[in-house]
Amino acid sequence: MTDPTLAALAGRDTTPEAAADAARRFVADAIPAAWREAAERGGPRAVRTVRTPEDYRDWYPAFGHSGLVAPTWAVEHGGLGWSRSAAAAAEAVLRPYHLPRLNPLGLNLAAPVLFAHGTEAQRRRFLPPIVAAEELWCQLLSEPGAGSDLASLATRAERDGDDWVVTGQKVWTTWADQASFAVLLARTDPDVAKHAGLSFFFLPMHQPGVTVRPLPHIGGETDFFETFMDRAHIPGDHLIGEVGEGWAITQTMLNAERQMVTGAGVGGVERIGGTGPTHLVRLARKRTAEGRSGGWDDPSTRDRIVRLWAEDQARRWTNQRIRSTIAEGRTLGPEASIGKVHGTDLNQRIQSLAAELLGPEGIAWDGAVGSPQEFWDSAPAEVRGMLRSRANTIEGGTTEVNKNVIAEKVLGLPREPDPHKGRPWRELPRS
Repeated sequence: MTDPTLAALAGRDTTPEAAADAARRFVADAIPAAWREAAERGGPRAVRTVRTPEDYRDWYPAFGHSGLVAPTWAVEHGGLGWSRSAAAAAEAVLRPYHLPRLNPLGLNLAAPVLFAHGTEAQRRRFLPPIVAAEELWCQLLSEPGAGSDLASLATRAERDGDDWVVTGQKVWTTWADQASFAVLLARTDPDVAKHAGLSFFFLPMHQPGVTVRPLPHIGGETDFFETFMDRAHIPGDHLIGEVGEGWAITQTMLNAERQMVTGAGVGGVERIGGTGPTHLVRLARKRTAEGRSGGWDDPSTRDRIVRLWAEDQARRWTNQRIRSTIAEGRTLGPEASIGKVHGTDLNQRIQSLAAELLGPEGIAWDGAVGSPQEFWDSAPAEVRGMLRSRANTIEGGTTEVNKNVIAEKVLGLPREPDPHKGRPWRELPRS
Protein backbone atom coordinates (compact mmCIF):
# COMPACT_ATOMS: atom_id res chain seq x y z
CA MET A 1 0.00 0.00 0.00
CA THR A 2 1.72 3.14 -1.23
CA ASP A 3 -0.85 5.86 -0.46
CA PRO A 4 0.17 7.32 2.95
CA THR A 5 -3.33 8.57 3.82
CA LEU A 6 -4.91 5.18 3.18
CA ALA A 7 -2.03 3.37 4.87
CA ALA A 8 -2.54 5.48 8.01
CA LEU A 9 -6.22 4.47 8.15
CA ALA A 10 -5.77 0.81 7.26
CA GLY A 11 -7.02 -1.56 9.92
CA ARG A 12 -8.42 1.26 12.06
CA ASP A 13 -11.95 2.08 13.17
CA THR A 14 -12.34 4.70 10.44
CA THR A 15 -15.31 7.07 10.28
CA PRO A 16 -17.21 7.51 7.01
CA GLU A 17 -16.01 11.11 6.88
CA ALA A 18 -12.36 10.09 7.18
CA ALA A 19 -12.83 7.34 4.59
CA ALA A 20 -14.39 9.80 2.15
CA ASP A 21 -11.55 12.27 2.71
CA ALA A 22 -8.99 9.52 2.06
CA ALA A 23 -10.79 8.52 -1.14
CA ARG A 24 -10.77 12.14 -2.31
CA ARG A 25 -7.02 12.32 -1.63
CA PHE A 26 -6.55 9.12 -3.63
CA VAL A 27 -8.52 10.59 -6.53
CA ALA A 28 -6.44 13.77 -6.52
CA ASP A 29 -3.09 11.99 -6.21
CA ALA A 30 -3.55 8.79 -8.22
CA ILE A 31 -6.14 9.29 -10.96
CA PRO A 32 -4.80 10.99 -14.13
CA ALA A 33 -6.00 14.57 -14.57
CA ALA A 34 -7.75 13.88 -17.89
CA TRP A 35 -9.85 11.14 -16.29
CA ARG A 36 -10.72 13.34 -13.31
CA GLU A 37 -11.77 16.24 -15.51
CA ALA A 38 -13.93 13.98 -17.67
CA ALA A 39 -15.60 12.45 -14.63
CA GLU A 40 -16.32 15.81 -13.09
CA ARG A 41 -17.69 17.01 -16.44
CA GLY A 42 -19.88 14.04 -17.37
CA GLY A 43 -19.41 11.08 -15.05
CA PRO A 44 -18.63 7.54 -16.21
CA ARG A 45 -19.79 8.08 -19.80
CA ALA A 46 -17.38 10.97 -20.23
CA VAL A 47 -14.55 8.97 -18.66
CA ARG A 48 -14.92 6.29 -21.32
CA THR A 49 -14.25 8.89 -24.04
CA VAL A 50 -10.79 9.75 -22.69
CA ARG A 51 -9.67 6.40 -21.25
CA THR A 52 -9.08 3.20 -23.19
CA PRO A 53 -9.34 -0.26 -21.59
CA GLU A 54 -5.59 -0.60 -22.09
CA ASP A 55 -5.00 2.71 -20.26
CA TYR A 56 -7.11 1.46 -17.37
CA ARG A 57 -5.31 -1.90 -17.12
CA ASP A 58 -1.94 -0.14 -17.11
CA TRP A 59 -3.06 2.20 -14.33
CA TYR A 60 -4.92 -0.43 -12.28
CA PRO A 61 -2.03 -1.41 -9.95
CA ALA A 62 -2.41 1.99 -8.27
CA PHE A 63 -6.01 1.09 -7.45
CA GLY A 64 -5.31 -2.57 -6.74
CA HIS A 65 -2.68 -1.78 -4.10
CA SER A 66 -4.64 1.06 -2.49
CA GLY A 67 -6.97 -1.19 -0.48
CA LEU A 68 -10.00 0.54 -2.02
CA VAL A 69 -10.89 -2.35 -4.34
CA ALA A 70 -12.22 -4.36 -1.37
CA PRO A 71 -12.00 -1.96 1.58
CA THR A 72 -13.98 -4.13 4.03
CA TRP A 73 -11.48 -6.98 3.68
CA ALA A 74 -8.68 -7.24 6.22
CA VAL A 75 -5.40 -5.49 5.46
CA GLU A 76 -3.59 -8.82 5.19
CA HIS A 77 -6.15 -9.86 2.57
CA GLY A 78 -5.61 -6.78 0.38
CA GLY A 79 -8.25 -4.50 1.90
CA LEU A 80 -8.37 -1.77 4.53
CA GLY A 81 -10.34 -3.44 7.32
CA TRP A 82 -13.03 -0.75 7.19
CA SER A 83 -16.64 -0.96 8.26
CA ARG A 84 -19.40 -1.13 5.67
CA SER A 85 -20.35 2.50 6.33
CA ALA A 86 -16.77 3.70 5.81
CA ALA A 87 -16.43 1.62 2.64
CA ALA A 88 -19.73 2.97 1.30
CA ALA A 89 -18.60 6.55 1.91
CA ALA A 90 -15.37 5.95 -0.01
CA GLU A 91 -17.22 4.21 -2.85
CA ALA A 92 -19.57 7.20 -3.20
CA VAL A 93 -16.54 9.41 -3.80
CA LEU A 94 -15.05 7.00 -6.35
CA ARG A 95 -18.26 6.28 -8.29
CA PRO A 96 -18.11 9.18 -10.81
CA TYR A 97 -14.61 8.13 -11.88
CA HIS A 98 -15.79 4.73 -13.17
CA LEU A 99 -13.28 2.37 -11.54
CA PRO A 100 -14.55 -1.14 -12.31
CA ARG A 101 -12.82 -3.94 -10.46
CA LEU A 102 -10.72 -6.10 -12.71
CA ASN A 103 -10.43 -9.85 -12.05
CA PRO A 104 -14.17 -10.38 -11.39
CA LEU A 105 -13.90 -14.17 -11.30
CA GLY A 106 -11.22 -13.97 -8.65
CA LEU A 107 -13.18 -11.47 -6.59
CA ASN A 108 -16.58 -13.11 -7.02
CA LEU A 109 -15.77 -16.83 -7.20
CA ALA A 110 -12.42 -17.64 -5.61
CA ALA A 111 -12.64 -15.09 -2.79
CA PRO A 112 -16.00 -16.27 -1.32
CA VAL A 113 -14.64 -19.83 -1.31
CA LEU A 114 -11.49 -18.72 0.50
CA PHE A 115 -13.44 -16.79 3.12
CA ALA A 116 -15.86 -19.66 3.76
CA HIS A 117 -13.63 -22.71 3.37
CA GLY A 118 -9.96 -21.72 2.99
CA THR A 119 -7.26 -21.61 5.62
CA GLU A 120 -5.79 -18.33 6.76
CA ALA A 121 -2.57 -19.23 4.98
CA GLN A 122 -4.51 -19.73 1.74
CA ARG A 123 -6.31 -16.40 2.19
CA ARG A 124 -3.04 -14.55 2.72
CA ARG A 125 -1.50 -16.28 -0.30
CA PHE A 126 -4.31 -15.76 -2.82
CA LEU A 127 -6.46 -12.77 -1.81
CA PRO A 128 -3.96 -9.88 -2.18
CA PRO A 129 -3.01 -10.83 -5.78
CA ILE A 130 -6.72 -11.26 -6.56
CA VAL A 131 -7.46 -7.74 -5.31
CA ALA A 132 -4.54 -6.27 -7.25
CA ALA A 133 -5.47 -8.28 -10.39
CA GLU A 134 -1.93 -9.64 -10.45
CA GLU A 135 -3.28 -13.18 -10.77
CA LEU A 136 -6.40 -13.53 -12.92
CA TRP A 137 -8.85 -16.39 -12.40
CA CYS A 138 -11.22 -18.66 -14.29
CA GLN A 139 -13.60 -21.44 -13.34
CA LEU A 140 -13.33 -25.12 -14.34
CA LEU A 141 -16.68 -26.74 -13.54
CA SER A 142 -18.82 -27.73 -16.55
CA GLU A 143 -17.86 -30.62 -18.81
CA PRO A 144 -19.22 -31.83 -22.16
CA GLY A 145 -21.10 -34.58 -20.29
CA ALA A 146 -21.79 -32.68 -17.07
CA GLY A 147 -23.56 -29.35 -17.43
CA SER A 148 -26.78 -29.01 -15.49
CA ASP A 149 -25.99 -32.32 -13.77
CA LEU A 150 -22.63 -31.01 -12.64
CA ALA A 151 -22.12 -33.67 -9.97
CA SER A 152 -21.80 -36.33 -12.67
CA LEU A 153 -18.49 -34.84 -13.89
CA ALA A 154 -15.67 -37.18 -14.88
CA THR A 155 -12.49 -35.09 -14.53
CA ARG A 156 -10.27 -37.10 -12.18
CA ALA A 157 -7.79 -35.88 -9.56
CA GLU A 158 -5.42 -38.48 -8.08
CA ARG A 159 -2.86 -38.22 -5.33
CA ASP A 160 0.79 -37.90 -6.29
CA GLY A 161 2.64 -37.96 -2.99
CA ASP A 162 1.60 -34.82 -1.13
CA ASP A 163 0.31 -33.28 -4.36
CA TRP A 164 -2.30 -34.13 -6.99
CA VAL A 165 -2.49 -34.73 -10.73
CA VAL A 166 -5.65 -34.03 -12.69
CA THR A 167 -6.85 -35.34 -16.05
CA GLY A 168 -10.05 -34.40 -17.90
CA GLN A 169 -11.84 -31.78 -19.99
CA LYS A 170 -13.78 -28.69 -18.97
CA VAL A 171 -15.89 -26.45 -21.20
CA TRP A 172 -17.35 -22.91 -21.28
CA THR A 173 -14.40 -21.55 -19.31
CA THR A 174 -14.57 -17.75 -19.36
CA TRP A 175 -11.18 -16.01 -19.82
CA ALA A 176 -9.22 -19.26 -19.50
CA ASP A 177 -6.65 -17.80 -21.90
CA GLN A 178 -5.78 -15.03 -19.43
CA ALA A 179 -6.05 -16.87 -16.13
CA SER A 180 -3.16 -17.70 -13.82
CA PHE A 181 -5.37 -19.92 -11.65
CA ALA A 182 -8.65 -21.79 -11.91
CA VAL A 183 -11.13 -23.00 -9.35
CA LEU A 184 -11.51 -26.68 -10.18
CA LEU A 185 -14.04 -29.32 -9.16
CA ALA A 186 -12.72 -32.84 -9.78
CA ARG A 187 -13.57 -36.41 -8.84
CA THR A 188 -11.32 -37.93 -6.21
CA ASP A 189 -13.38 -41.05 -5.40
CA PRO A 190 -15.38 -42.83 -8.13
CA ASP A 191 -16.62 -45.53 -5.74
CA VAL A 192 -19.03 -43.37 -3.72
CA ALA A 193 -22.18 -41.44 -4.68
CA LYS A 194 -21.52 -38.75 -7.26
CA HIS A 195 -21.90 -35.78 -4.90
CA ALA A 196 -19.70 -37.36 -2.23
CA GLY A 197 -16.69 -38.15 -4.40
CA LEU A 198 -15.76 -34.59 -5.41
CA SER A 199 -13.00 -32.31 -4.14
CA PHE A 200 -12.22 -28.64 -4.72
CA PHE A 201 -8.85 -27.33 -5.90
CA PHE A 202 -7.03 -24.25 -7.12
CA LEU A 203 -5.28 -25.24 -10.36
CA PRO A 204 -2.25 -23.32 -11.72
CA MET A 205 -3.10 -22.71 -15.38
CA HIS A 206 0.38 -21.92 -16.72
CA GLN A 207 1.86 -25.40 -16.95
CA PRO A 208 2.51 -28.00 -19.68
CA GLY A 209 -0.41 -30.23 -18.65
CA VAL A 210 -3.06 -27.57 -19.40
CA THR A 211 -4.27 -26.80 -22.96
CA VAL A 212 -6.80 -24.02 -23.68
CA ARG A 213 -8.78 -23.76 -26.94
CA PRO A 214 -11.19 -20.93 -27.96
CA LEU A 215 -14.98 -21.29 -28.34
CA PRO A 216 -16.37 -18.24 -30.26
CA HIS A 217 -19.97 -17.42 -29.37
CA ILE A 218 -22.92 -16.02 -31.27
CA GLY A 219 -21.86 -12.40 -30.83
CA GLY A 220 -18.53 -12.94 -32.56
CA GLU A 221 -16.34 -12.51 -29.46
CA THR A 222 -14.26 -15.24 -27.85
CA ASP A 223 -14.81 -15.12 -24.10
CA PHE A 224 -15.31 -18.87 -23.69
CA PHE A 225 -12.77 -21.67 -23.95
CA GLU A 226 -12.48 -25.40 -23.49
CA THR A 227 -9.71 -26.62 -21.24
CA PHE A 228 -7.91 -29.95 -21.41
CA MET A 229 -5.84 -31.32 -18.51
CA ASP A 230 -3.39 -34.15 -19.00
CA ARG A 231 -1.87 -35.03 -15.62
CA ALA A 232 -1.70 -31.36 -14.71
CA HIS A 233 -0.02 -30.74 -11.36
CA ILE A 234 -1.80 -29.33 -8.29
CA PRO A 235 0.27 -28.55 -5.16
CA GLY A 236 -1.04 -30.22 -2.02
CA ASP A 237 -1.79 -26.89 -0.32
CA HIS A 238 -4.09 -25.94 -3.22
CA LEU A 239 -6.76 -28.37 -2.01
CA ILE A 240 -9.59 -26.28 -0.50
CA GLY A 241 -11.32 -27.85 2.47
CA GLU A 242 -11.11 -31.60 2.93
CA VAL A 243 -11.10 -34.37 0.36
CA GLY A 244 -14.71 -35.20 -0.56
CA GLU A 245 -16.11 -31.80 0.48
CA GLY A 246 -16.04 -30.38 -3.05
CA TRP A 247 -19.78 -30.34 -3.64
CA ALA A 248 -20.58 -28.30 -0.53
CA ILE A 249 -17.76 -25.85 -1.32
CA THR A 250 -19.01 -25.53 -4.90
CA GLN A 251 -22.43 -24.46 -3.63
CA THR A 252 -20.81 -21.47 -1.93
CA MET A 253 -19.18 -20.50 -5.21
CA LEU A 254 -22.26 -21.10 -7.36
CA ASN A 255 -24.36 -18.86 -5.13
CA ALA A 256 -21.72 -16.13 -5.51
CA GLU A 257 -21.60 -16.68 -9.28
CA ARG A 258 -25.37 -16.35 -9.59
CA GLN A 259 -25.21 -12.99 -7.89
CA MET A 260 -22.31 -11.89 -10.09
CA VAL A 261 -24.25 -12.74 -13.27
CA THR A 262 -27.25 -10.74 -12.07
CA GLY A 263 -25.08 -7.77 -11.06
CA ALA A 264 -24.60 -8.17 -7.33
CA GLY A 265 -20.97 -9.21 -7.29
CA VAL A 266 -18.09 -7.26 -5.78
CA GLY A 267 -16.08 -7.33 -8.98
CA GLY A 268 -17.70 -4.50 -10.89
CA VAL A 269 -19.91 -6.69 -13.06
CA GLU A 270 -23.10 -4.65 -13.37
CA ARG A 271 -24.67 -6.71 -16.15
CA ILE A 272 -23.37 -9.24 -18.67
CA GLY A 273 -24.43 -8.13 -22.13
CA GLY A 274 -25.68 -4.68 -23.12
CA THR A 275 -26.39 -1.55 -21.13
CA GLY A 276 -29.10 -0.38 -18.77
CA PRO A 277 -32.57 1.14 -19.11
CA THR A 278 -31.25 4.71 -19.33
CA HIS A 279 -29.82 3.78 -22.72
CA LEU A 280 -33.35 2.81 -23.79
CA VAL A 281 -34.42 6.38 -23.07
CA ARG A 282 -31.61 7.71 -25.25
CA LEU A 283 -32.52 5.35 -28.08
CA ALA A 284 -36.20 6.27 -27.87
CA ARG A 285 -35.48 10.01 -27.86
CA LYS A 286 -33.15 9.61 -30.83
CA ARG A 287 -35.90 7.76 -32.68
CA THR A 288 -38.35 10.60 -31.99
CA ALA A 289 -35.81 13.25 -33.02
CA GLU A 290 -35.43 11.45 -36.36
CA GLY A 291 -39.18 11.65 -36.93
CA ARG A 292 -39.77 7.91 -36.65
CA SER A 293 -42.73 6.34 -34.88
CA GLY A 294 -42.37 4.24 -31.74
CA GLY A 295 -39.99 6.65 -30.03
CA TRP A 296 -40.15 8.57 -26.76
CA ASP A 297 -43.28 10.40 -27.87
CA ASP A 298 -45.15 7.08 -28.07
CA PRO A 299 -46.95 6.38 -24.72
CA SER A 300 -46.61 2.63 -25.26
CA THR A 301 -42.84 2.87 -25.71
CA ARG A 302 -42.48 5.11 -22.66
CA ASP A 303 -44.54 2.70 -20.61
CA ARG A 304 -42.35 -0.26 -21.60
CA ILE A 305 -39.16 1.63 -20.82
CA VAL A 306 -40.33 3.00 -17.48
CA ARG A 307 -41.54 -0.44 -16.39
CA LEU A 308 -38.11 -1.88 -17.15
CA TRP A 309 -36.40 1.04 -15.43
CA ALA A 310 -38.49 0.52 -12.27
CA GLU A 311 -37.79 -3.21 -12.29
CA ASP A 312 -34.09 -2.59 -12.77
CA GLN A 313 -34.05 -0.09 -9.92
CA ALA A 314 -35.63 -2.68 -7.62
CA ARG A 315 -32.91 -5.11 -8.73
CA ARG A 316 -30.22 -2.55 -7.88
CA TRP A 317 -31.62 -1.97 -4.38
CA THR A 318 -31.83 -5.71 -3.77
CA ASN A 319 -28.26 -6.13 -4.97
CA GLN A 320 -27.06 -3.40 -2.63
CA ARG A 321 -28.36 -5.47 0.28
CA ILE A 322 -26.65 -8.54 -1.15
CA ARG A 323 -23.34 -6.67 -1.50
CA SER A 324 -23.60 -5.77 2.18
CA THR A 325 -23.95 -9.46 3.00
CA ILE A 326 -20.90 -10.28 0.87
CA ALA A 327 -18.91 -7.40 2.36
CA GLU A 328 -19.51 -8.78 5.85
CA GLY A 329 -17.92 -12.04 4.77
CA ARG A 330 -21.19 -13.98 5.00
CA THR A 331 -22.04 -16.52 2.33
CA LEU A 332 -25.23 -16.50 0.31
CA GLY A 333 -27.64 -19.39 0.36
CA PRO A 334 -30.31 -20.59 -2.07
CA GLU A 335 -31.84 -17.10 -2.15
CA ALA A 336 -29.07 -16.29 -4.64
CA SER A 337 -31.04 -18.28 -7.20
CA ILE A 338 -33.95 -15.84 -6.94
CA GLY A 339 -31.79 -12.92 -8.04
CA LYS A 340 -30.26 -15.02 -10.80
CA VAL A 341 -33.62 -16.03 -12.29
CA HIS A 342 -35.06 -12.52 -12.16
CA GLY A 343 -31.96 -10.51 -13.07
CA THR A 344 -31.00 -12.52 -16.13
CA ASP A 345 -34.52 -12.54 -17.53
CA LEU A 346 -34.75 -8.79 -16.93
CA ASN A 347 -31.48 -8.13 -18.73
CA GLN A 348 -32.64 -10.11 -21.76
CA ARG A 349 -35.82 -8.04 -21.92
CA ILE A 350 -33.85 -4.77 -21.67
CA GLN A 351 -31.44 -5.76 -24.44
CA SER A 352 -34.23 -7.04 -26.69
CA LEU A 353 -36.00 -3.69 -26.47
CA ALA A 354 -32.71 -1.87 -27.19
CA ALA A 355 -32.28 -3.85 -30.40
CA GLU A 356 -35.94 -3.31 -31.28
CA LEU A 357 -35.62 0.47 -30.89
CA LEU A 358 -32.90 0.49 -33.55
CA GLY A 359 -35.52 -0.38 -36.14
CA PRO A 360 -34.13 -1.61 -39.49
CA GLU A 361 -30.58 -0.81 -38.31
CA GLY A 362 -30.93 -3.70 -35.88
CA ILE A 363 -31.36 -6.13 -38.75
CA ALA A 364 -29.01 -4.77 -41.45
CA TRP A 365 -26.09 -2.38 -41.03
CA ASP A 366 -23.12 -0.96 -42.90
CA GLY A 367 -20.27 -3.42 -42.99
CA ALA A 368 -22.52 -6.45 -42.58
CA VAL A 369 -20.96 -8.08 -45.66
CA GLY A 370 -17.60 -9.78 -45.35
CA SER A 371 -15.96 -12.26 -43.01
CA PRO A 372 -17.83 -13.38 -39.88
CA GLN A 373 -15.48 -11.25 -37.78
CA GLU A 374 -16.09 -8.16 -39.95
CA PHE A 375 -19.82 -8.85 -39.76
CA TRP A 376 -19.84 -8.82 -35.96
CA ASP A 377 -17.28 -6.06 -35.54
CA SER A 378 -19.55 -3.75 -37.53
CA ALA A 379 -22.76 -4.75 -35.70
CA PRO A 380 -24.43 -2.10 -33.49
CA ALA A 381 -23.54 -2.43 -29.81
CA GLU A 382 -27.22 -2.99 -29.03
CA VAL A 383 -27.31 -6.05 -31.30
CA ARG A 384 -24.15 -7.47 -29.76
CA GLY A 385 -25.51 -6.82 -26.28
CA MET A 386 -28.82 -8.50 -27.11
CA LEU A 387 -27.07 -11.58 -28.47
CA ARG A 388 -24.65 -11.77 -25.54
CA SER A 389 -27.50 -11.53 -23.05
CA ARG A 390 -29.04 -14.72 -24.43
CA ALA A 391 -26.40 -16.65 -22.48
CA ASN A 392 -27.46 -15.04 -19.17
CA THR A 393 -30.13 -17.65 -18.49
CA ILE A 394 -27.61 -20.46 -19.11
CA GLU A 395 -24.36 -19.27 -17.50
CA GLY A 396 -24.09 -19.43 -13.74
CA GLY A 397 -26.62 -22.25 -13.69
CA THR A 398 -29.57 -22.45 -16.06
CA THR A 399 -32.87 -20.86 -15.18
CA GLU A 400 -34.40 -24.33 -15.01
CA VAL A 401 -31.83 -25.54 -12.48
CA ASN A 402 -32.20 -22.38 -10.41
CA LYS A 403 -35.99 -22.73 -10.36
CA ASN A 404 -35.48 -26.23 -8.96
CA VAL A 405 -33.20 -24.79 -6.28
CA ILE A 406 -35.83 -22.20 -5.35
CA ALA A 407 -38.58 -24.83 -5.30
CA GLU A 408 -36.66 -27.27 -3.11
CA LYS A 409 -34.48 -25.06 -0.89
CA VAL A 410 -36.64 -21.94 -0.52
CA LEU A 411 -40.22 -23.16 -0.92
CA GLY A 412 -39.61 -26.59 0.60
CA LEU A 413 -41.21 -28.53 -2.25
CA PRO A 414 -40.24 -32.20 -2.66
CA ARG A 415 -37.21 -33.12 -4.73
CA GLU A 416 -37.59 -34.76 -8.09
CA PRO A 417 -37.21 -38.54 -7.83
CA ASP A 418 -33.73 -39.85 -8.65
CA PRO A 419 -33.59 -43.59 -9.41
CA HIS A 420 -29.79 -43.54 -9.13
CA LYS A 421 -29.56 -41.71 -5.79
CA GLY A 422 -26.85 -43.16 -3.57
CA ARG A 423 -25.29 -45.42 -6.21
CA PRO A 424 -21.51 -45.17 -6.72
CA TRP A 425 -20.54 -42.81 -9.52
CA ARG A 426 -18.68 -45.61 -11.31
CA GLU A 427 -21.99 -47.49 -11.77
CA LEU A 428 -24.03 -44.56 -13.12
CA PRO A 429 -25.07 -44.46 -16.81
CA ARG A 430 -23.24 -41.67 -18.65
CA SER A 431 -23.53 -40.27 -22.14
